[in-house]
Amino acid sequence: MDRRTLLVRGLAASAFTGLSSVPVCRAWGQPATYAAFLAGVRHEALGQGLPAGVIDQALALCKTPNAAVIKADRHQPEQVLTWAQYKDRVLTEKKLSDGLQAMTEQGERIGQIGGQYKVSRGVIAGIWGLESAYGTRMGKFSVIDALATLAFEGRRAAFFRGELFKALHILAQGGMEPRAMLGSYAGAMGQPQFMPSAYERFAVSYPEGGRPDIWRNEADVFASIANYLARSGWQDGAIWGEAVIVPDSMAQAQLGRSHVRPLSWWVQQGVRPRAGRFADNAAMGAVIRPDGPGGEAFVVYHNFNVIRRYNASDFYALAVGILGDAIT
Repeated sequence: MDRRTLLVRGLAASAFTGLSSVPVCRAWGQPATYAAFLAGVRHEALGQGLPAGVIDQALALCKTPNAAVIKADRHQPEQVLTWAQYKDRVLTEKKLSDGLQAMTEQGERIGQIGGQYKVSRGVIAGIWGLESAYGTRMGKFSVIDALATLAFEGRRAAFFRGELFKALHILAQGGMEPRAMLGSYAGAMGQPQFMPSAYERFAVSYPEGGRPDIWRNEADVFASIANYLARSGWQDGAIWGEAVIVPDSMAQAQLGRSHVRPLSWWVQQGVRPRAGRFADNAAMGAVIRPDGPGGEAFVVYHNFNVIRRYNASDFYALAVGILGDAIT
């Protein structure tokens, strides 16, 4: 999901044990060896006041650059999916049925937490489902190992180095062993898939007062997602969007998130809500038709853009909204 800029491209696999088939690039100024890089991280972390024991325990997980992390980073899917293809891939029957079961078990709690943060339970559930399949797929990579690898190998090295230090700070707060800090190959953590910087900004415990556990404590997961959305400008009581019918003759250039107009204007152009009537509290919206004429279309409101603050993708925001509505 990140767009990465290559600062330097070069073959350096021979420098790493076990990585002879994995091309690695490093930014100018990076230490020549991984051991030297880790020593520099340790020195800087000590300078930031982090406990030596925490640092050493965490960096002990980083023997060599993780080949699986590098492979995943280098070989992200290049296929450009249509919205219809993405929807079929993401919003499966299993995802929907599992979501209904998850809401049977957690719906009341999600509703309670959503009410406190003034965020709809549908969007909380939709993000939970898309990010970690309702807490069942959080990633199996050591976050410290993954971030150290990505900070060393050069693609957005400064970004991942910053995230590595934030992860070390989180460990220094206590309550978690480094091996238990698991996530994706890119360092996204726990059930909401927060990067360490997002954890520091948005993770909260529920009830308040404890250390947020976004790996094992669902209440903390839901509250953290809700806090993220609330602080990103979620409008209480408003929906994210709704399906509409758009005349095929309507030019694609008139559509898109930036073209926000009164609903009355869209009606004049022949746009009709599939549900029979537009939401009562909606006045302004934009119409998106991701696959062009003949494809599905939606009128999207302010809260759609708030979902995009979580992941800046129209497809993602649509999927969150549709999934959340379907299972709540």
